[in-house]
Amino acid sequence: MNAIATTAVVNSSTPNPQKPQQRQTAKEIIAANVKELIAQLEAGRSDALTAYLDAMSRFHNYSFGNVLEIARQRPDATRVAGLYAWNQLGRKVKKGEKGIRILAPIIGIKRKTDEEAAKDPAHQNKPALVGFRNAYVFDVTQTDGAELPAMHQVGGDVGENRERLIEFVIGQGIELEFKESIAPALGVSYGGRIAILPGQSEAEEFSTLVHELAHEMLHKAERRTTTTKVVKETEAEAVAFVVAKAVGLKVGSASADYIHLYHGNASLLAESLEVIQQTSAVILAALQPSRTETVADAELAKVA
Repeated sequence: MNAIATTAVVNSSTPNPQKPQQRQTAKEIIAANVKELIAQLEAGRSDALTAYLDAMSRFHNYSFGNVLEIARQRPDATRVAGLYAWNQLGRKVKKGEKGIRILAPIIGIKRKTDEEAAKDPAHQNKPALVGFRNAYVFDVTQTDGAELPAMHQVGGDVGENRERLIEFVIGQGIELEFKESIAPALGVSYGGRIAILPGQSEAEEFSTLVHELAHEMLHKAERRTTTTKVVKETEAEAVAFVVAKAVGLKVGSASADYIHLYHGNASLLAESLEVIQQTSAVILAALQPSRTETVADAELAKVA
């Protein structure tokens, strides 16, 4: 179990934890974690994120019709690509696997008319859709080879903090449900309701729930109309990073990578510092075994 003191965070393995010099206030813990996240953002993208984005660029975005075709032919498909794309990613389609048929566009050239050429000599022949052809893609489960790149994930022992967090969420009047239908999203905040994708590790689930709770606390009220998507995601993930680090989880560059995905940066995070600190303090205070000092602890973390 990870211990978080109401006026200090104490490592349970530290001898004689009552010594004042070994105690940190909640404000100090939050400030240190925010500083670490800012340093990660200033350092730029991690190698894992760069590899992940490169791999994702090889997957196509399919039309609604092709999505329906893929779902009809292989309902369990999660990530599909053609033979060439899989080969580029170091994977081979297994022998005997049947491709998933989709429709690929045929692009021709719309030639300029004599009238257009006379009016504007610079007028160029334009590409135009002239029809469709059958093409075949394969799901990742139909392939073998190199592991696909993935971003860093949160790890570690959540302990009793999971139950305390869920209790706090429900206590705020927020409905919590676990739904597979939100995939590939790990969590969604609807305003008064949070959905979490089941099957995550406890550490990932905890971080996801804190992220969505931060959205509920920060972005479902009057700030919503004046806050951009980039700001919202940066703030929510910064709160998730701070809280996860404070309870002893191994975060690595997971949160920095997430923020980079939404084009967030250290400057933007610094501008939102006050609300990030306050929101993190309230959530951390709710994770205490005793709730008697939570209000005081939340006040401690506020920016002077």
